[in-house]
This record gives sequence, C-alpha cells and structure tokens, in this order.
Amino acid sequence: METGGLFGLVVLIADVWAILNIFQSSATTGSKAVWIVLVLVLPLLGVIIWYFAGPRES
Repeated sequence: METGGLFGLVVLIADVWAILNIFQSSATTGSKAVWIVLVLVLPLLGVIIWYFAGPRES
C-alpha cells in the first residue's frame, strides 16, 4: 500500500468517526449540519477544527 493511500484511509476513518460523534452530540440540528458539511468539504482540516472547537458533551 502506498503512503498516500494509507494517509487517505486514515483521513477517511477520522472523518467517519467525527461524523458519528457529531450525530451523537447534543447540539442543535442546524449546528450538526454545519459541522458535517465542514468535515465533508475540508476532510482533514474539518476534523481538526471539529476536534478543538466542536460541540462537547456536558
């Protein structure tokens, strides 16, 4: 497996993990939609931003 392919797989797994956590969060539906669009449009950067600034469980 090439390095680029492995990196892409890791980013895909991180995106799926982030989207699942966004769905499970207690944020509003609109907020969830914005976060999911951000993660889908900017896969690596979106996950990083979501990790630091996304909705937190209380």
